[in-house]
Amino acid sequence: MASDEMLSITAQQPSEGDQLNPFTMEDLEIMDLISATHIVPPDEHFNAEPLFVVVKNILRRSTQIVDNVLLGREPLENLEEKMSRASLDPLLCTLKQLSSEMTCKAPGVETAHKTTISILNKLSTYSWDAKAVLTLAAFALDYEDFLALAKPHSSHQLVESAEIGELNKIIIDMLDIIDSILCASDLLVGVYWIIITVVACTTHMYCLKSNKDKTQELLPFAKKISETHARLSMRIMLPNFRIAETKGDRKLKELLQTPDEITKVLKALIFAKDDKQPLIDGSTSEMVSIDVLKKNGVLLLISGLDISRDDISVLKSIYDGIREEGYDYKIVWIPIVEQWTDDLQKKFEMLRSRMPWYIVQYFSPLAATSIKFIKEEWYFENKPIVVVMNLQGDVVNKNAFPLIREGGMSTFLVITQAIMARLHTHPPGPYAIEEYTFFCGGKDNRWIEQFSKQVNVLAEDPITEKAYIFIELSCLGKGPIQQRFWKLCGYETQKKTVDPVNEEIQKLLNSFKHENRWAVLTKWSTRVVSDHGPTILKVLEAFEEWKVNVPEKGFEICFKEYHDKFLQTGPMPSTA
Repeated sequence: MASDEMLSITAQQPSEGDQLNPFTMEDLEIMDLISATHIVPPDEHFNAEPLFVVVKNILRRSTQIVDNVLLGREPLENLEEKMSRASLDPLLCTLKQLSSEMTCKAPGVETAHKTTISILNKLSTYSWDAKAVLTLAAFALDYEDFLALAKPHSSHQLVESAEIGELNKIIIDMLDIIDSILCASDLLVGVYWIIITVVACTTHMYCLKSNKDKTQELLPFAKKISETHARLSMRIMLPNFRIAETKGDRKLKELLQTPDEITKVLKALIFAKDDKQPLIDGSTSEMVSIDVLKKNGVLLLISGLDISRDDISVLKSIYDGIREEGYDYKIVWIPIVEQWTDDLQKKFEMLRSRMPWYIVQYFSPLAATSIKFIKEEWYFENKPIVVVMNLQGDVVNKNAFPLIREGGMSTFLVITQAIMARLHTHPPGPYAIEEYTFFCGGKDNRWIEQFSKQVNVLAEDPITEKAYIFIELSCLGKGPIQQRFWKLCGYETQKKTVDPVNEEIQKLLNSFKHENRWAVLTKWSTRVVSDHGPTILKVLEAFEEWKVNVPEKGFEICFKEYHDKFLQTGPMPSTA
């Protein structure tokens, strides 16, 4: 990411009594210094965890390549296909600024400290964990570029030297410490040592690249990172003995945030160990590898052993329809039983004899973390649910069972068509897309048509597409399809297993059932704005005025700003 040309580096060592030497400072002194760079409260819209998943993937791959070279296993492999970098594009401007801040610095603790404070000032509006992850993200891109440039000289001391091995080890240690920071994000001193160590590693890397005799000493930083990691781990573990369970949850969430293959997600979800024959093929009763699902989307039927004959029959019709039409989808039953007994095993055998699809066998029970994840993330409360995943492992519907019961195979076709539309629209990566849905409706069909037109203009605008903003429109009038929607909406609000994320929207839409005009904007099933229609329509009609701010501020902020502006100007003129 940085320029290939290396500027001259002048060796510079701080004096023993230097006040800017963090190795001679107490933690409280460091906290006082860095607290002054932080804006309180920080901007909380930025989620560091999905970014860390991408950064970790890049650095794990890069460090593994270096390890293989140092052990003589293989030459430095081709790095032209850089891993997951497209998903960092929206952050590229920030990452380039951080990279520029770190590169071409003179070796020395004082310089590293000053650079760290400068970085913290640049990231003053971010949360503490986001500061550490963003800095590491900038380094990850530089390190990957550094290895790619080293490829033509793979026999050079640059690749074979112990110094790059030392750099590799400290990178791995930093990934571990950020894992701890993300479990307890108020750990300021840990963030400081991550950033200053990244700065030191960047200096060391460019000293190696320029073949300078003087390089950045990494040993003190490596020791400090190790000490800090141990201390943070103890701090987290002492009050919370469930740290291993927390990491298990995070691993599942990471896989589901940036999935690239469905079998990886399913292995992490279903099995504590990497069993070779984890599934039963219900049509043949033979044991099969989970790899049979590799090139398919999956309907995960998750239930206890009290699943009814009617529910099995509904899914049997979907199973038959999938086979007849040749769709690339499979059904997998995951029985949720926390403690198996002989009687429960007999009941399991009876139920599975009625199921022609794939089944998770009872003697490979789910880990406690998986059951916890299914209950907390997918809102499973012992009633059967059907989680729909595409072939990459993305969850596209947390529970399609109510719709499948209502519409059978026709509903399944609607769901799969929506999945295909998203595959063609969405680029990869956790920061690559934002999903919005405009709901509109009422008795005024002319107004609905006018509103729909404006939404389509916004959805098809080049600025919207370049910002990876995915916009859907759902118009609910008074026809048969709309009546069916209101029926389902009423069912969702009455049942006990309501998804908490969607409950507000369902109740809100239900409250508009008898209105002449209404509109709601949601983002990932969370309400952004809602009103009786005219104000939201005015915001859409003014899109040409505010769309230029979308790349910088974001779609949601711009929309809310104009919505508030129009609300303050008084009643909107009638659009009838």
